[in-house]
Amino acid sequence: PDEIKPRNPTIRKPPTGTPEAARRLWAASKPITNSIAARYLGRRSIIDLSGIDQLRFHPRCYYRPAEDDVPGVREAWPAMIAAVTDNEGIIKGVHRTWLDPQSHDKAAVAYPRRAMGHLLGSGVRFGKADGVMVAGEGLETLLSLRQVMPSMPMIAGLSAAHLAAIQFPAALRRLYVARDDDPAGATALSTLIERSDPLGIAVIPLEPRLDDFNSDLTAYGHERLAAAIRVQLSAADAVQFLKV
Repeated sequence: PDEIKPRNPTIRKPPTGTPEAARRLWAASKPITNSIAARYLGRRSIIDLSGIDQLRFHPRCYYRPAEDDVPGVREAWPAMIAAVTDNEGIIKGVHRTWLDPQSHDKAAVAYPRRAMGHLLGSGVRFGKADGVMVAGEGLETLLSLRQVMPSMPMIAGLSAAHLAAIQFPAALRRLYVARDDDPAGATALSTLIERSDPLGIAVIPLEPRLDDFNSDLTAYGHERLAAAIRVQLSAADAVQFLKV
């Protein structure tokens, strides 16, 4: 008989940092409201942050300089902190985006985005997944879609490889994949289809007009983004989840 594959196979990879260190940083962070992190997102047309508890702000987050950084680079910057959780809501890691306090853009460091903890299989989750969920790579991609679908459950994998390895919630039956328009995004989509097909989970790609959905949001605005998404959703999901 054919081998029955587990729904979420165990993935082994040496951790970067520890979940405990990630939880300490999360506990030391503050609400994102009225912070530099909120202004950073606002510059990207991500305005509605209501109901988002997975993002916080740290005013002086340690940055370990890399070989590619200029000598004497600052070792503490404001940062947006995102909680990376498993299906049970347990924090397994955090994602940090270091920010410039003057420009409210990414900090002038070699690697302004870094994650720590045990990340594979987990992600930054918005809402509790039931039968339908959107998965994507970057935070800004999912937060852009959330501007027009605020009640749709979503998960950001934080990289194409991590997106391909997300855990499937037990009730999941339809997975929309907000892919980036690049080879890594195509590979992640292919892997998710391969994993989900034996489980009876339908995978439906969501295609941006430009390179990703944040580019679409900033270029075209909320109404045109909603219109472009509407034709890619099932009729029932469009009625239930689209705000515009």
